[in-house]
Parts: sequence; structure tokens; C-alpha cells
Amino acid sequence: MTALPLVFDAPRRGTPPRHLADLTREEARAAVSELGQPAFRADQLARHFYRGVTDPAQMTDIPVAARESLREALLPGLLTVVRHQTADNGRTRKTLWRLHDGALVESVLMRYPDRATVCISSQAGCGMACPFCATGQAGLTRNLSAAEIIGQAVAAAAAMASGEVAGGPGRLSNVVFMGMGEPLANYARVRKTLDALLGDAPYGLGLSQRSVTVSTVGLVPAIRRLTEEGRNVTLAVSLHAPDDELRDTLVPINTRWKVGEVVEAADAYAARTGRRYSVEYALIRDVNDQPFRADLLGKLLAGKLAHVNLIPLNPTPGSPWDASPLPAQREFVARLRAAGVATTVRDTRGQDIDGACGQLAASDRVDGVPAVALPAPSVETPVPLGAEVDEG
Repeated sequence: MTALPLVFDAPRRGTPPRHLADLTREEARAAVSELGQPAFRADQLARHFYRGVTDPAQMTDIPVAARESLREALLPGLLTVVRHQTADNGRTRKTLWRLHDGALVESVLMRYPDRATVCISSQAGCGMACPFCATGQAGLTRNLSAAEIIGQAVAAAAAMASGEVAGGPGRLSNVVFMGMGEPLANYARVRKTLDALLGDAPYGLGLSQRSVTVSTVGLVPAIRRLTEEGRNVTLAVSLHAPDDELRDTLVPINTRWKVGEVVEAADAYAARTGRRYSVEYALIRDVNDQPFRADLLGKLLAGKLAHVNLIPLNPTPGSPWDASPLPAQREFVARLRAAGVATTVRDTRGQDIDGACGQLAASDRVDGVPAVALPAPSVETPVPLGAEVDEG
């Protein structure tokens, strides 16, 4: 397998159309005023958008003559459903979305007895080049706009409210940034998305900070920035190996920031928030599931505000990587718990629908547009992560 380069700086492609979700409330009100409408129409549009209303005919609090022009100007369709796939007796629904430029991204809505969680994408493709990850092996196409990211969560909330997922009408309770892409490599847009997820109506979904999880492979400067900005969302670190020798191969970002630096940054986040962080660890047969690595991980995390989430690998078609067998999983869990580290094994969902992120996109072509990312140049020196401007 040919190693892909790490890509920090997303290729620049056509900017998505301006959308209300990319704007602050003040900016949205100003935009509506420029269209000759009262500023409060922005609040009405926001209320419709965050409820998942896209049909102007349903926007009955707005004059008929103004509906279409306002929708075209501030609520353009950014996400088009290519197809849905369901699993787990209808409790899991994976959606393949086509963006305005033909790029494809995925989100997964999962319903449990006590909650409903949507896993959303923050980039089309990914530049982190992890060899066992379908998205990482596709390469990076581009960053998503805030509105494109928010739209995935809004669609999931609307699907729950309308009872499209088995179990009848319900409420979206959790959002995890564990879909396609490295969220902290698209920091400004992810931060704007957090504002929308946590914000009150009409400019948000009103979720609690504890119900939102931001995952990262270990972009240390961006973790530090998240810490400094005072967020209390759940931090998840995709570690996948406790030692630098193996992690350099499994998670190439480790060649920039080593295991110790990543854990130190996560510890600082936990110290400020008082909340434990999650360590994501994909169990890969005969690669990182050995008992001695469980012991190394236990020693690394013992006494810390950390919780290990073991994930039996969901293999991608044609990949040499496979999930650890059950006996290896059980021993890994036992050794971590013996070290005093809280450990769970993730409930694997959607294995019969290409459940791992990137699998659905990698298997699909739409109107001749390849689902895999376009080649992107490597970056010789790291850029200041999270230093980009807050553009739409």
C-alpha cells in the first residue's frame, strides 16, 4: 500500500453559495435588509432552517411574494441526498450527500433506546492519511463550510422529529464529529458549527455541550486552542496505538506530534473542563491488539481523566486490515480495567451498509463524478492549525 502524504492545508475549490448558517445573526439580519425585507425575517428564516423546513410553501409566516427570493439568497440547497442506507432494523441510517461541486460526504444517524446520535463529516475526504481508514486513503478534497456541516445535523434532527427512523418521532440528542475528515483541521468552520449546535432557537439546535463530541487524531495546537477558548464539549482522541513506533505508521500525524504530546494536550483540556476525554482505539488484528500494547496503554492513561473506547475495526473492501477476534478484544479490555482505566467496547453499527466512514462514498459515482478525493499536494512544513480566518 502506497503511503499518502499528510495534507494540512485544504485545496481551494469553488466556494459554496452563501447560506444563513454561515452568518452571524447580525450578518443575517443585514443580508435580509439588503434584500428590502425587514431584518426580523432573518430570524424567521433561521427558525425554519433549524427545524429542517426547506419548502417555501411551509414558511407561512413570511409573505408569499418574499419567500422564494429569501430562500434563494439565504437558504440555498447545499446538501443533496444521493441515497440512504439503513441497518439494525431501521435504527441506523447512513446518508450519502452530494455537495454543490460534486464532492461526496457521509453522515450516519443512529438511534438507541436512550438517545439518538448523528455522526457528521467536517471535510470531503481527509488529509491525515491513516492507512486503515477508507476516508484517509481517499485523500482530501476540501473543507466543508459551516453550513454544510450544520446541515447534516439539521437533517438528522428533522428526520428524528418526523419519525423517519424506526421507533417513531423523537429528538436528536447527540452529535459526534467522527465522520469524514479531521475536524480540527477545519477549525474555524467547526467552531462556527459548535455555536449553531449549542445555540438556542432560532439560531441553533439547543444541544448541551456534554452531548457534542469533537474527535481528532491529535492536532496538538488545535487541541490547545479549543482548551483556551473555553469549550466544554467532549474531546475524543483517536490514538490507535500507545507507542510512537506503531502510531507513526497507523496515524501519520504522530510524526509531527508524538503520543506523549497528544495525551498532555488532552490532559490539559480535561483539567480545564473537569471532564474526562475519550481515547478512541480501533482494534486491528495482529497489529495493535497485543496484550503488551494493552499494558502500555494502561500505563499511559492510569490515573488520568480518560476513558478508552475500543472499536473493533470495520474493515473496508479489499483492505488487508481486519478486526481483532473476540478473545483478543476481551483480554485487551481486561488488562486496561486491571490498570484502573475505564474501558468500553463500541457497539458496532451498520456493518452491512459499509458502515465505516468513507466506504459508502468510495463505492459510489454520481453523474460521472468520482467519489474519492482529488489528489492534493503535500505540505512540507506544518501550518499553524486553527489559524485560518472565519470565512464562510
